[in-house]
Amino acid sequence: MNLLQVQGISKAFGGVKAVQQVSFGLQAGELLALIGPNGAGKSTTFNMVGGQLPPDSGQVLLNGQSITGLPPRTIWRKGVGRTFQIAQTFASLSVVENVQMALLSADRRIFSGWPRAASHRRSDALALLEQVGMAAQADRPCSALAYGDVKRVELAMALAHDPLLLLMDEPTAGMAPGERIALMQLTRQLAQQRRMGVLFTEHSMDVVFGLADRVAVLVRGRLLAEGRPQAIRDDERVQQAYLGTGLVLDKR
Repeated sequence: MNLLQVQGISKAFGGVKAVQQVSFGLQAGELLALIGPNGAGKSTTFNMVGGQLPPDSGQVLLNGQSITGLPPRTIWRKGVGRTFQIAQTFASLSVVENVQMALLSADRRIFSGWPRAASHRRSDALALLEQVGMAAQADRPCSALAYGDVKRVELAMALAHDPLLLLMDEPTAGMAPGERIALMQLTRQLAQQRRMGVLFTEHSMDVVFGLADRVAVLVRGRLLAEGRPQAIRDDERVQQAYLGTGLVLDKR
């Protein structure tokens, strides 16, 4: 059974059919890239999985249980983590305090006056930072970090409640080529270690075809193709869909 199963989801905004009957699955430990030209319906599909948008029809299943239309916080509680195109961290807090805040939330103590973030599960926060290669910078303020390091902190925060599924919205946006490859190599390693599924949207084709296990291509709101990276790269329909978009699907 797939960890995530998306079954025939559709969404319209007025007379615009943004997503039409899209279906795909994702297994534990697997990275699935959701790609397509601008306006293809990627963000709408992604947000229906994460709960930001309710589908008009179809359903989303996590481990066989429906999470269709549930609010994002409820979906998060059921084991779905998320990172964002623009990293969501507390710039005024230290690196370790950011992760401690995420642990407070995971423990349902975010609105409690005690314990303070600085004293809450520091060893667990440091262990998460060790996993993403940021333990040495634990006591630096996030505002002093390079952007690639901020994205690693955000990843540690997303792992704080031990998600079954991680949604990553344009995870390498704004990053240098070497940084984005390193971040997604780390994500792949963590996904395999934790048996965590990863669904991500991405415009960097080097990341998609170099690191995804499978690729799903949306065009005009419909699923055009799904499969292994090499098969998608060689698919003439996909090549045609990307003509004129500035994205190069070079065959290697």
